[in-house]
Amino acid sequence: MADVTYRESVAEGIAREMRRDPTVVCLGEDIGKAEGVFKTTVGLYEEFGPKRVWDTPISEQAIVGAAMGAAMTGMRPVAEIMFSDFLACCWDYLANEIPKVRYMTGGQVTVPLVVRTANGGGLGFGAQHSQAVENWVFTVPGLKIAAPSNPADVVGMMAAAIRSDDPVVFFEHKGLFATKGPAAPDGHVVELGEAATVRSGTDVTIVALASTVPLATQAAEILSQEGINAEVIDLRCLIPLDLATVLASVQKTSRLVIVEENPYQGGWGATVASVVADKGFESLDAPIRRVAAANVPLPFADALEAEVMPTTEKVADAVRRLAAY
Repeated sequence: MADVTYRESVAEGIAREMRRDPTVVCLGEDIGKAEGVFKTTVGLYEEFGPKRVWDTPISEQAIVGAAMGAAMTGMRPVAEIMFSDFLACCWDYLANEIPKVRYMTGGQVTVPLVVRTANGGGLGFGAQHSQAVENWVFTVPGLKIAAPSNPADVVGMMAAAIRSDDPVVFFEHKGLFATKGPAAPDGHVVELGEAATVRSGTDVTIVALASTVPLATQAAEILSQEGINAEVIDLRCLIPLDLATVLASVQKTSRLVIVEENPYQGGWGATVASVVADKGFESLDAPIRRVAAANVPLPFADALEAEVMPTTEKVADAVRRLAAY
């Protein structure tokens, strides 16, 4: 089967669910005839038409508010927020309204919607269009968080997200859109909350998410030439969070490096580290290390952006130091 791009898989994943379920609709800015600013909705308007693919005004509140109402009344909307930074513009809906409905109605009303958004840096888009903000959503109970790292997972996790009766924030990493990988087979579903071991190893566990998965894998290949055998785990989701897979790996390797694009201060990696320290302390032979972005607004210049964000060399260096501890 021929390889496909990550961006093509976004459209494919949505299309498969729209064909399967007539209650699935899409809404967002320029997702119809323009096929998305990142070309992640190519073919949807042509196949499903304006009754199921809705172009909206430039208003994040309107997009997410309309999606919430549609979800509460029997539809399964997939709402696009063009850049994840703009989730701040509709934060009241995401933090105070959508995740609370099912709880506050005792399960009488569900909000089965997906908010999908382009996340992360590495492309020189500057401080207001390059943030990795999954840590924002991580603080809100009631939201699921998906962040795939490869084309097949995009399709499989999109299926699980759209079918979920709980709201899901689906982070598509901008730096991965052009990457390629095997196409998803027919009927492919990846249940949310199941991490994947993408490389087996015995010396150090590297936990990563989305764009940091290829960084971790590249670092592991470099380190293998130096006699360090690293295991790489792709979390795939933050909520549900598969810490059982992480703890099992640490029990084998006794060392843990966490790689995240979020700023070090308040990043999701701190939660992973705290749980492993609490529940897996006896397995550890060295301190837990985190490789994360610096606590600064992301620079526009490529060289400066690379200084701020995690890189393959930064990951490899952290693993070397931990292996020698």
